Amino acid sequence: ALLADKAKLTAVLLAHVVPGSVMSKDVKAGKVKTAGGYELVVGTSGGVTVDAAKVTAVDIVADNGVIHVIDTVVVPKM
Repeated sequence: ALLADKAKLTAVLLAHVVPGSVMSKDVKAGKVKTAGGYELVVGTSGGVTVDAAKVTAVDIVADNGVIHVIDTVVVPKM
């Protein structure tokens, strides 16, 4: 269904992007704003979480930033 709705697809994708490059050693608990303007809550107690998602892999360096893998899709409130 998302492929048929470009606006929703864009919103979901941008909910997964945080401007800048943050390595795992620099992650702090708190709120962060995504490129789509959404607010995510990062937790660091008992492992790193982003909203309800657990971070499963960290510090994958790419040409355009750093990737941290989560175990679920973050769906912004629309």
